[in-house]
Amino acid sequence: MFIIGNLFIALATVLNYVLQLYMYVIIIRAILSWINPDPYNPIVRFLYNITDPVLYAIRRRLPVFFGGIDFSPWVVVLAILFLQKFLVPSLLEMGMRVGR
Repeated sequence: MFIIGNLFIALATVLNYVLQLYMYVIIIRAILSWINPDPYNPIVRFLYNITDPVLYAIRRRLPVFFGGIDFSPWVVVLAILFLQKFLVPSLLEMGMRVGR
């Protein structure tokens, strides 16, 4: 059973790193929207390609665009923080309990 416990611990660790990285990408995307970079730049296109599906889904479901300000990155960052504070520790605890 310790193998399954280690699997949960590893999954929680990797999930935490992925969520943290995606949060940074969302923040960078929000900052880039203020400076209006070249849309043909490969880095900008990559950032838009990995963030647009999530941001579009939030924009479609919630009216988070008030007065010219797009709040969908804030909603995504809050969701990521919730997952980091709820799901990751839950997976770690489950891994610790199964590993005993």
